[in-house]
Amino acid sequence: MLERPHTLVPLTFFADRYESAKSSISEDLTILKRTFQDRGTGLLETIPGAAGGTRFLPYILKDEAQEVVNKLIEEMSSDTRYLPGGYVYMSDLLGSPATLREIGRIFATQYLNQSVDAVMTIATKGVPIAQSVADFLNVPFVIVRHDTEITEGSTVNVNYVSGSSTRIEKMSLSKRSLRPDSNVLIVDDYMRGGGTVGGMISMVEEFDANLIGVGVVAESTAPNGRTIGDYTSLMRVDAENNTVVSQPGNYIEKIFN
Repeated sequence: MLERPHTLVPLTFFADRYESAKSSISEDLTILKRTFQDRGTGLLETIPGAAGGTRFLPYILKDEAQEVVNKLIEEMSSDTRYLPGGYVYMSDLLGSPATLREIGRIFATQYLNQSVDAVMTIATKGVPIAQSVADFLNVPFVIVRHDTEITEGSTVNVNYVSGSSTRIEKMSLSKRSLRPDSNVLIVDDYMRGGGTVGGMISMVEEFDANLIGVGVVAESTAPNGRTIGDYTSLMRVDAENNTVVSQPGNYIEKIFN
């Protein structure tokens, strides 16, 4: 169940595997459910009936999420991370499997009881984040690209205004990536002006899909006319005058309130 979150497993699977009665399996699952909740691992949901079973819904508790984000803030608040143009170096953090796993748990917690069919991001820095979130939600993730690749087949292209440079940019996504009416969660590493996220929102609309939400690891404190109003951020980063100062984003009110 830990390896297959959000997947309904019938009781007959456990009964056959362990050669035990369903009543005994139900008692064991009750113990697991209490243990998972006590440890803040997740929710073990039991669905009655002939077509029922049990499924594991991973989440993270508020206190643990704050510990994760506070550690990120501590590591981010360093002048050595400042990049020309007001950008921030984050590649080392987003290259850490342990960090990515915790980020994935936090965003997956927000959509614990919502139907998500796919996680969308843009190449390349958002890819590991999307993979981690998709892993906890047990759904596919799709990668929007700036350049069309022949291996993608037929694509849908969207023009958008880059929030940081105010230039017209293009992004593309294979027509096979999303089904119409899919519920899509957008994630990215860093949001400055919001142009890239806005482009992905337009892409979701082009596929006649439904936007479930937007999550970013960090957002700039200088929005530069940002038009994206509803999103979840773990950190707010002020990168000006060769310094980087970080503080908590809006994730507490978005996820845990």
